[in-house]
Amino acid sequence: MRFFDGLHAKFMAVIGFALVMMLAAVVLIWQRQTTTQEAVLQLSQDATRTLVYDRLRQRGESQVSQAADLLVNPSYYFDLDAIGATTRSILNQPDVSYVLVFDAKGSIVHDGSGDIPTFGQQMSDPLARQIVAADGLQVLKTDAVMDVSAPIRLGDQRLGGVRVGYSLGKIRAEEAHVNREITERLRELGRRHLAWIGLLLMMLVSLAVLVGLLLQRALVRPIRQLSDAAREIEAGNFNTVLPINGRKDEVGTLVRAFARMADSIARHDRDMRRMAYTDSLTGLANRLAFRETLDHRLMQLRGVGRQLALLFADIDDFKRVNDTLGHDVGDEVLIQFANRIRESVERIGGDASELARFGGDEFVILLYGETEQTDVRASAAHLAETLVAELSRPIVVQDRQVFLGTSIGVTLFPEDASGATMLMKNGDIAMYQAKVAGKNGYRFYSRAMDQAVTRRVRIEQDLRGAWERGELSLVYQPIYRVADKTLLGAEALLRWQHPVHGQVAPSVFIDVAEQSGLIETIGPAVIRAACKDAVRWRREGADELFVSVNVSARQLRSGDFSDLVMSALADSGLPPRLMHIELTETAVLGDEEQARQILASLRDVGIKVWLDDFGTGFSGLSHLRRVPVDGVKIDRSFIADVMRDPDDLALTTAIIAMAHSLGMTVVAEGVEKEGQCDLLRARGCDLAQGYWLGHPMNMRDFTTLVG
Repeated sequence: MRFFDGLHAKFMAVIGFALVMMLAAVVLIWQRQTTTQEAVLQLSQDATRTLVYDRLRQRGESQVSQAADLLVNPSYYFDLDAIGATTRSILNQPDVSYVLVFDAKGSIVHDGSGDIPTFGQQMSDPLARQIVAADGLQVLKTDAVMDVSAPIRLGDQRLGGVRVGYSLGKIRAEEAHVNREITERLRELGRRHLAWIGLLLMMLVSLAVLVGLLLQRALVRPIRQLSDAAREIEAGNFNTVLPINGRKDEVGTLVRAFARMADSIARHDRDMRRMAYTDSLTGLANRLAFRETLDHRLMQLRGVGRQLALLFADIDDFKRVNDTLGHDVGDEVLIQFANRIRESVERIGGDASELARFGGDEFVILLYGETEQTDVRASAAHLAETLVAELSRPIVVQDRQVFLGTSIGVTLFPEDASGATMLMKNGDIAMYQAKVAGKNGYRFYSRAMDQAVTRRVRIEQDLRGAWERGELSLVYQPIYRVADKTLLGAEALLRWQHPVHGQVAPSVFIDVAEQSGLIETIGPAVIRAACKDAVRWRREGADELFVSVNVSARQLRSGDFSDLVMSALADSGLPPRLMHIELTETAVLGDEEQARQILASLRDVGIKVWLDDFGTGFSGLSHLRRVPVDGVKIDRSFIADVMRDPDDLALTTAIIAMAHSLGMTVVAEGVEKEGQCDLLRARGCDLAQGYWLGHPMNMRDFTTLVG
């Protein structure tokens, strides 16, 4: 009995020990499984969160950067329609909470809505101050949104910024749903494994080993593979191989769900890349895509002896289309231009060419030699000539013809530059020289162009503030009646006494002032000064002497030109009949209807309008019929040879007769000899000016002359 008891005790002890060990094993296995599930869950949650948030941040940075580039011109010209089109295209996306375009002070310019109820309001949210002060792309987060912002810059000038808020609520909801699904599946797996282990407790080590192997194979390895795949996708490798998803259990469901999510992210990435690298209007590659292509091509061509040509094309006077016909017509014109350029490039350049819209009305073309023997310069010249001819043909939009041209700058690699930045700069310089040369043509880059641009930039810098510093002044050239040489008035001429270079020719700085927009500041100052000087003549006894002032096309196109002239007359006290406005034919060509309305309003109050440099344009006669003009000034090129060239004499005589038949006054410029004056008198010319009659003189000398 004692033996039994002893054996029983030992057996029970062994059994008890075995049970304890088994229970300990079960506990250990359960703890291990719980820890594994938690680790897997945490790993999945971290991977999912990192992937989703990083892709949202990358998408936001790409989208906001592109929006900032697209909003430069609309912000500069305060084009709310263009700003609204851009903001609405972003706001319509399902996960975008708001889109705000603001100025440099943080005031809202557009919020993507139709009536812009927040226009002009200062941004007052907690992130506003930090966003306005940021110098570059910035990503901030609150509990509700991920705010991505970027400044809008034009060169060194900050025009404002754009910010887009992406809702985090939907992302968190999807993340929570995925996490719940993963948690539930893992728990289900845990319960099944625990029941299976409980039923097979008697198998002890073998079952433990088997369970461990099954656990490793069925759960841990696929999750680890999914984690590795998530890291690959996070790095941008969307072609990563996922675990085989033919399994029917929860792990297979998880793998298939992960595969669907990866496909969705890859599809969104392709869509975002397409948006980031494609111009939405023309379908061409955009600035970003072009720059990457250029960098890639230059890397390929370095050291292999092959050339590359970059053609920088800009539509001449395209702003006139938007201003006169509207931006819808302008967009249609751009589309037709892009199609013509594409057809020409494909026909001439073939596969060895790339085309992109650089922005606005600018297009860039890459043309590279497929072999070392390819003459890229000749091919680029042929393509440029073809483009100039093709783009000169009228474009029909809404049953009306639009006549435009294009200026093209051509630069070569490696002859002109070895890097992408310098190559694009040289192309832009060459294009600018094509515009200076008369537009609707092309120019190859040369070192001399670089020097010319440098001189022009220096002149522009020196010209800024020149009027305020007293460097700019007016001189007056007398205008006489030809019949009896009676002084009737004077033309106001602008002179620049540079503190270092002395007298700067008007032909040099006037063009710079017009191209840079400085004429919009200098022009009004000239009109006011001329009116005040004319009033001083009246005080000296010259009651009826008029003053004529030259006006550029840019001044005439400004909406307040009439008000500016009337204000100058009112401030000085000069009667309107003693003010004459001189315009060139090109000043009227830009927008003939607008010019006609402005000039008609000035004539209604008694101001005279003269057409300057008459005879040098192509359509001067037609303008005399359509534009209200009181007189014409015969260009000095006709007067210079009027005594020697019968053709010039005949043209001068015809101009005088034609103008008189229309009731207009005729003024001859450049009269430098007595014989010229006698011939003009014999032909009935009304007025004349020139060195023989009187040189341009300062106000003091002219006052002495009239006194």
